Amino acid sequence: MTMSGNRIEVIYDIETQKLFEEITTNDPADLGISVVSVYRREIDKTGKEISGEMKSFWTDEVKDLFGDKELYFESMWPWFEEADRIIGYNSFGFDNPAMNGIYSAGDFTKLKHFDVLDEIKKVLGFRIKLDAVAKETIGAGKSADGLDAVKWWKKRDLESLGNLKKYCEMDVEVTNKVYDFALSKGKLMFKDKWNEYREIVVDFSYPVPVTEAVPAEVQMGLF
Repeated sequence: MTMSGNRIEVIYDIETQKLFEEITTNDPADLGISVVSVYRREIDKTGKEISGEMKSFWTDEVKDLFGDKELYFESMWPWFEEADRIIGYNSFGFDNPAMNGIYSAGDFTKLKHFDVLDEIKKVLGFRIKLDAVAKETIGAGKSADGLDAVKWWKKRDLESLGNLKKYCEMDVEVTNKVYDFALSKGKLMFKDKWNEYREIVVDFSYPVPVTEAVPAEVQMGLF
C-alpha cells in the first residue's frame, strides 16, 4: 500500500516455450517461460484506477532479436514484490509454479496472489475456462490459445513474437476486465457444459483489517 493509502495491483499472464506433452513431468516450471505480460495499476480506496501501465517481459533467449533496450525477466520482479494483490486466472495451478522456477529471491507463490479461477472454484466446486467466463461476463473472449503461443515462440521471428506478445497482453486485459466486473458487481456469468446460462455470486473485496473490523473498545478489552 502506498503512502496515500492507495493499493498497487498487478494483473499478469505468462506464455510457455513448450507444451506438457513435450516434457516428462507435470511441473509448469519445466515448460520454460517465453513472455510475461503484466498490467500494474494504482487504485484508490474506492477501487478507482488512478494510473496503469502494461509491460511485457521476455526471456534472455531473444536478446539478440530485440536488443538491450527491451525488457527482460530481471526487470519485472519489483512490480510483483510491491503489489498488494497479484491477480491471475489459474495462477495458483499454472502461472505461479512456472514463475517460481525463474524467481531467485525466494518463493514466488508466497507473494500476495489472488486467483480468479480459485475463487470461482470455491463457489462452484469445479473449474471453468477464462474464455467461457469472459464471453458471458464482458462480451469478449480469448484471441488464440496456448498451442498458438508455443508455435509463435518456436518460429521466433519478429512477426511471430509480436503475435505472442499481443496474445499474452490481451489475456491480461481480459482477466483484468473479468476481475473488475466481479469486484464491482459481485457476480460472474458463464454457460455450462449443457450450454445453460449460469450466474454466480463472488466476493473479490479486500479483507477488512482487524483494526478496522473490531471497535477500539473491544480491542482494549482483549488485553
